[in-house]
Amino acid sequence: MSKSNASPNSPVLTNGSGSAAILAAGIGSFVLAVFACASDKSVAVRNTFVFYKPTGALSGVTTTAIVVWLLAWGILEGRWRNKTVAAGRIVAVAFALLGLSLLLTFPPVVDLF
Repeated sequence: MSKSNASPNSPVLTNGSGSAAILAAGIGSFVLAVFACASDKSVAVRNTFVFYKPTGALSGVTTTAIVVWLLAWGILEGRWRNKTVAAGRIVAVAFALLGLSLLLTFPPVVDLF
């Protein structure tokens, strides 16, 4: 018979904060890819994303994607801070979003839209 090393008074470790950061990174990378693709394909979108003329739409695409990433992270952190969540599923979704983001950076894939 083995005894557990955890005492009844030991704190419970939660994974909500880490999971929030991981999912927010996936969301942020996907949003960056979608905004970059949209600004390449549409003149109206490209003009909307010009925050600083010397860099063109890149300034707005990256700034807006960073804002979305930070908002997603803040919202998820607020909801999951003290919770234990299904980290495996969250990591899978984050990696799927990252994979889609990478696909959207390749011209043959972007040209399909």
